Amino acid sequence: MSDATEREAPEVDADAWAKACAEDLAAEKARRRERHGQPPGSAAEELRKLVDAVSEKLSGLQAPLLGAVAQGAVEQTLKQVVREAKAAVEPVIERNPDVFDHLAAAGSELLAAYRSAAGSQESRWTRGGAEGADDPARGGDRGDEGPSAGEHIDLD
Repeated sequence: MSDATEREAPEVDADAWAKACAEDLAAEKARRRERHGQPPGSAAEELRKLVDAVSEKLSGLQAPLLGAVAQGAVEQTLKQVVREAKAAVEPVIERNPDVFDHLAAAGSELLAAYRSAAGSQESRWTRGGAEGADDPARGGDRGDEGPSAGEHIDLD
């Protein structure tokens, strides 16, 4: 190769595609954050926020039916309960932040399973009025209803 050929060849950035993708992703995240607000944090962060919000609500709770002396005692008791709850929750969150993410995922899976089961049962209930829906010979399902009054049950 000659010196002229080497000078004319532009430098190629090997990471140009990765940089362009990263810039596009950052721009998309900024656009979504602007439109929808900050996304929720981890489950541990959300639990911390919940504990803080509940403690603020309990601290501001007023009992109008109680006298001034009783009101002060109730406030002190609530503050003590909030301090103890925070003291119990904070170390657990600090030691095991990933556990809460796993628990949240497991809860989502359980909810999805429940919805699936409830949805299929609901569809059986709504089909119940159709012709032959209760007849097992026709493919219907009686569910938990048991036999009807006119059906013979062989006990032998």
